[in-house]
Amino acid sequence: MTPLRGGLATVGVVGALAGAHALRRAGAHVLWPARGDDYSDDDFGLIDADRAGTVLAADGVPLATRTCGPDDAPVTVIFVHGFCNSMESFHFQRRDLEKRWGAQVRLVLFDLRGHGRSGMPSTASCTVAQLGHDLAAVLTATTPTGPVVLVGHSLGGMAILAAAARFPELFAARVIGIALLSTTAAEVTAAGIGQLLRNPAIDGFRLAVRASPALVQAGRVTARHVITPLLHVSSFHGPVSPTLSRFTTRMIDRTPVETIVKFLEAIELHDESAALPALAGTAALVLGGSRDLVIPFRNSRALAAALPSSELIRLEGAAHMPHLQYPEIVNTALDRLLVRAGAIGPMPHDASEVAGD
Repeated sequence: MTPLRGGLATVGVVGALAGAHALRRAGAHVLWPARGDDYSDDDFGLIDADRAGTVLAADGVPLATRTCGPDDAPVTVIFVHGFCNSMESFHFQRRDLEKRWGAQVRLVLFDLRGHGRSGMPSTASCTVAQLGHDLAAVLTATTPTGPVVLVGHSLGGMAILAAAARFPELFAARVIGIALLSTTAAEVTAAGIGQLLRNPAIDGFRLAVRASPALVQAGRVTARHVITPLLHVSSFHGPVSPTLSRFTTRMIDRTPVETIVKFLEAIELHDESAALPALAGTAALVLGGSRDLVIPFRNSRALAAALPSSELIRLEGAAHMPHLQYPEIVNTALDRLLVRAGAIGPMPHDASEVAGD
């Protein structure tokens, strides 16, 4: 065993133990396997049947897109996924909201740079600001006209805020609603994810990747011991479908190691508070989980306080992936956002499904 590979193995063990233990100590508790598996027959590859496209970012990085619904729909909803996820993380929104909204709404999903089917970017371009530029590029390329609603989870929510700060005219003219799920405008290091960023195992992992990224990629199983215990333990709380758990783990595991390291620093430096005044009049949904250890609910509360036209929802028992674990509640909240934004007319749904705070 080479010294570097041996060092990585040591870092892997330390990361798996220290990182996962720290999150469990803070309150993460996943009951797996669950008593049943409601998703054993679900088609998690549904999005592959949607219309595929590619949008070139300003620096030439190809951004993979999928589109569902009529091109002449009155409104388009664009979904922006989170860190170490892909557009598939909105599987239940894609599956259920198409049926709920029908021809009224077109759905557009895309993979962030370095994630999923999109291209691998340079280290210098892995910033939240650049993600804002990428979102603006996807919006204008896929939806050149008409009103738009943006739905962002975690890093995707940060990308929405970054785009709003840099393209206020575009938002004023086109964006009629935003949904910010499990995200924050700033102070990431003061939030739960700060535990991950300050973990000495992560520092060692960063050093190893910068020293020899090809070797770390080749030793992917070892590298996963550092990152995935932290990400997976923080994804869910309580009973979780085994199928859903495996789907989420595979999605995280497919994220290139270099992407993980490049974006960790970007998330740490993230501060898009300047975007909030420009969104004061925009219909907004701010949703966070009471058990989210990555972006604690206090960050959602602070976001909502800065957005006067927002509905704040505290989802009891949810961790960092509420749209996957509690899709019915999240989908009902998104439906209500589109009604408040004037994108669709009200439909009869049980308002008691969503518990606000």
